[in-house]
Amino acid sequence: MTRVFHRHLQHTPPVAVSGKGVYLTDAGGKQYIDASGGAAVSCLGHGHPDVLAAMHAQIDRLAYAHTSFFTTTVAEELAEQLIRTAPAGMSHVYFVSGGSEAVEAAMKMARQYFVETGQPQRTHFIARRQSYHGNTLGALAVGGNEWRRAPFAPILIPVTHVAPCYPYREQLGNETPVQYGQRLARELEEEIQRLGADRVIAFVAETIGGATAGVLVPVPGYFKAVREVCDRHGVLLILDEVMCGMGRSGTLHACDFEGVVPDIMTIAKGLGGGYQPIGAVLAQKKIVEAMSSGSGFFQHGHTYLGHAVACAAALAVQRVIERDGLLACVRNSGARLEGLLLDAFGAHAQIGDIRGRGLFWGIELVQDRTSKQPFDPARKLHALIKKEAMARGLMVYPMGGTVDGRYGDHVLLAPPFITSDSELAQIVERLDAAIRAALSSP
Repeated sequence: MTRVFHRHLQHTPPVAVSGKGVYLTDAGGKQYIDASGGAAVSCLGHGHPDVLAAMHAQIDRLAYAHTSFFTTTVAEELAEQLIRTAPAGMSHVYFVSGGSEAVEAAMKMARQYFVETGQPQRTHFIARRQSYHGNTLGALAVGGNEWRRAPFAPILIPVTHVAPCYPYREQLGNETPVQYGQRLARELEEEIQRLGADRVIAFVAETIGGATAGVLVPVPGYFKAVREVCDRHGVLLILDEVMCGMGRSGTLHACDFEGVVPDIMTIAKGLGGGYQPIGAVLAQKKIVEAMSSGSGFFQHGHTYLGHAVACAAALAVQRVIERDGLLACVRNSGARLEGLLLDAFGAHAQIGDIRGRGLFWGIELVQDRTSKQPFDPARKLHALIKKEAMARGLMVYPMGGTVDGRYGDHVLLAPPFITSDSELAQIVERLDAAIRAALSSP
């Protein structure tokens, strides 16, 4: 009998006992290809010797020192690394323990910026439907997935949600991708004006939509138009790159591809690759200077901020990515994975859309490709796919509620950056078999 409060209380998951490269092994000796990097976390796979060595060395020197008393050499080095490779104008890094904490910190940072600059009337956030920003209360409030929000709605701050960039379902037949993006930017501007331009703190968006909608890649020009709208009204742009960032999409930051620089950006998962819990907020110089010249204090904090071992793991991960040229590997492997997915599923009657960038891909399932009708949520197709994939030694990240929080099913793929061509082929082969088995299940 387990005493662990597991995510699902009606069954106990298998026990993972070891990991090497792209594989995890359970207590029964069964091996699984980690084709989702857990939750798009394990960018270097499992058991990377350089990361393990860095963690051991740091533990021998210092495991923990509270940031109200000390900084550490490794935190300073990691911050230098991240700012050196950050979008233009980013000047400081605030370390946390994961993605939800990063979003919470970003929201408070944005609010305090306006308090420090004499605009305390700015109290409102705008985000997007079908977004996911974490499970703590502030992050859940800006998140737009209704299934996750519903039980806790009475205790969430009010946030306005505008349309996501979801061309498969929401781009009109007479619109070009650019026109669609411009329409979405106009919707955002109209909402800012409705609320009062001087009352909005920030627009919060995943650069590439992740877990809840299945890898929504922005259309060309969308984020440039959004950036222009925010600038016109003095609204901050907060980009959430917890899942899609740190090389996952083929550039270190997903916004690099879009040619857009946010005011505040959150990172996590691929920052430390799962070797330790760590996340971070990157802040533009103007944000930091407002606090520095004002109160001199960011009114926020957690016990494990800048944890030395977590920083050591993350620094090692980032150095390996840079040293081994893994961003180019992500782009090349991503092109191969796209080809394999198109070959396997491009003509599949129940695969409506295949979308992604780099090693970040989503497959949306439908009952009918012409009407795009999703499956009945009572069928829990995504759960069946996960079960069938695990039975075949494959870890993928299926989710339900893709369309509106209730209807729709997708599978997310986010394999480690070190995945070989033969392993990519095995991933698609096993996924194909799992999907066919799930679809044929009564």
